Order: sequence, then structure tokens, then C-alpha cells
Amino acid sequence: MNQLATVIYIRNKENNKTLMLHRTKKKNDFHKDLWLGLGGKCEDTESPEDCIIREVFEESGLTLDINDIRLAGIVTLPKLRDDTDWTCYVFECEKYSGELIDCVEGELCWIENEKLFDLNMWEGDKLFFPWVDEKKFFSAKFTYVNQKLVEHSVQFY
Repeated sequence: MNQLATVIYIRNKENNKTLMLHRTKKKNDFHKDLWLGLGGKCEDTESPEDCIIREVFEESGLTLDINDIRLAGIVTLPKLRDDTDWTCYVFECEKYSGELIDCVEGELCWIENEKLFDLNMWEGDKLFFPWVDEKKFFSAKFTYVNQKLVEHSVQFY
């Protein structure tokens, strides 16, 4: 089985920060105590773009315009959990509207970009952060065993 998912890095260029979610509130959370971009699973009829716009609004209260998001890359995660393969569409944006709300999954924080690598996050996320900034489209594969990165590869386009 293959599950489609999305993640986005919302950037505030004025103060050089990125909106991150510290996953602390959900019970039995696969991402417990990790810092992530916003996003989640695509529903049956959703495109990745539909999904990320919905997820950002649900998790943060922020509204994104489809014309302001950029698909930066695709990450394949074989057998990440429960023998399910995941395909994650990685987006970024600098334009948004609205005010942050309380997130049911954890704490939303604007993190200074130079401090992002100090956060407790997936090892693969730390690898692809610079790729997003390079503005070259990437396709990557990250293989995890027991939530530890054991292998990765990437192709740039």
C-alpha cells in the first residue's frame, strides 16, 4: 500500500523564520516529540496541493493560495510504518494570511532558520532542508528502520 502525504515549510522572509510544529499533544503519535513542517495524509479525492492547503488551515488557521506554494520535491519512504510505503510531497511558501490558532497536534513556533538544525527532527528532514532552499526540484528516497535513517538517495532536476 502507498499513502500520499504532504509537508510544507512556511517561511517568514521578514524575520528569517520558518513555521514548525512540535508534535507533543497526540496520543500514540508516530512523530511524538519531533519538530515537523505542517502537513499530513492526503484524503481520497485530494491532490497534494488540496491536501496541503487543507492541512495548513486545520493545523494553524493560516490560509494559503495555491499560486503561492511551490512544490520543492518528492520523498519516498518505503515501509516507514506498518509495512506502508509513503510518498510525501514537499512544499514551501512565503505568502500566507490569517492568524495562528492553537494546534491539536502540538505547539506551533516560528523558528529562526539558523536554528532549525538544532531541533529534534527526522534525520531525512535535515538532509532535504537545504535542497528546498536550492530551488532545484528533487526526488529522494529515505529508508528508515525503527525510525532511524539507514539509507538515502536523491536525484535533482
